[in-house]
Parts: sequence; structure tokens; C-alpha cells
Amino acid sequence: MKIGGFQKTTLIDYPGKVACIVFTLGCNFRCPWCYSKELVLPEEIKKQPQISEKEFFSFLEKRKGLLDGVVICGGEPLIHKDIFSFLKRIKKLGFLVKLDTNGSFPDKLENTIDKKLVDYVAMDVKLPKKKYKEIYSNVEKIEESIDILKKGKVDFEFRTTVVPQIHSKEDILEIGEWIKGDSVKYFLQNFRAQKTIDPLFEKIKPFSEEFLKEIKKEISLKNCEIRS
Repeated sequence: MKIGGFQKTTLIDYPGKVACIVFTLGCNFRCPWCYSKELVLPEEIKKQPQISEKEFFSFLEKRKGLLDGVVICGGEPLIHKDIFSFLKRIKKLGFLVKLDTNGSFPDKLENTIDKKLVDYVAMDVKLPKKKYKEIYSNVEKIEESIDILKKGKVDFEFRTTVVPQIHSKEDILEIGEWIKGDSVKYFLQNFRAQKTIDPLFEKIKPFSEEFLKEIKKEISLKNCEIRS
């Protein structure tokens, strides 16, 4: 597993749990507003010091009983061939696993769920269905991942980073219609203008909280929250 970094403790990234975060290297998307370019762009990845699996698992061994779980994010964790063996090792140590994914690998996603290698999945729904070709041509895979999670075999959430000049209120309401279901939890996250893949986005002012509250009020979902 190519690990570009890890955060030793987080109280906010795994709902209700004390966890650490592993940042995997590489992604199949190039969202211009992404602020993890050091984990996404090949030229930036080359500059990024890597952490060995040995170092990471040595850390986990020492945190047994102190941490509840591990958050696996990226980049896109499911892009890696050895993701299953990596998750198995974490589970074998007794930790819960939260997976952050862009939803473009539905077969792998379903496999991790069926094999009980993940306990919580957070999937980014980046755009309404009709606009997905702006970042990814195969929207059918995104829809398949949405449907897999809505089966309820694992705890999950959908989330969208709301970006000025990319999203309108109508876009977010359309996403709400696309993903809606009684068990769906949906989080709106405001854009942060920092170290974006496209530098032009670093000059964009985020939406006001009032704008996000307006969307939350109108969206057709029971469980929609704003996450700061």
C-alpha cells in the first residue's frame, strides 16, 4: 500500500469514534477543486515522503485499546490492488475501518462490504448525475455504488463539497433527489480555498453558511446536515 501520510488521532473523521487516518497515494479523478493535490497528481506524489506499512502497523500495535478505528482515505483507496490485504491486517488487529471513496469502483466497494472489511463508508457524490461527465465518464459506476450503499449492509454516508462556480443550489437539490432514501445520511461540506489542483480555485470565496442552510431547508432528505 502506498501511504502518503497518517494522522495519529482524530475525533471528527469517524462518527462517534476515536480513530487515526491513513492517506493513500493516487486517484483516478482530477477534480480541479480538490485540495489534496499532493495525494493525487503524479508530479506531486513524487515529492511526497512515503510511510512504510511496517511503520504504520507498528503504530497500530501500540494503539490497541486507545483507538477505536482507522479511517482510510486518499486520493482514492480502492485504486490500489493490495487494498484488501491492507484492510484484512487492520481488521485482524481488532480495529473498526471507515473507508472514504469516490464511488468509482463499485465491485471493489461491494467486495469490502461483503467480506466485512469495512464498518463505515463515506462516499463523495461530487456532482448531479447529468454533470458527472465533467470529471468522470462512467456515471453508471457512481450510481451502482450509491445503490450498493443504500442496501444498508454497512453504515454509510454521502457527502458533497459545495463549490462556488461548480455547484448551484439546484445542483445540490438534484443530488438529494438522486441519493434519497430513508436510511440516507447526507452531509454538505463547504469548499476550502487552499492548495487546489487548479490554482484558480484558491481565489474563490466559499459559500456563506446561510446559503448551505437554505439548501438544507429545501432538500428532499430527512437526514441532511452541514459539516464544517
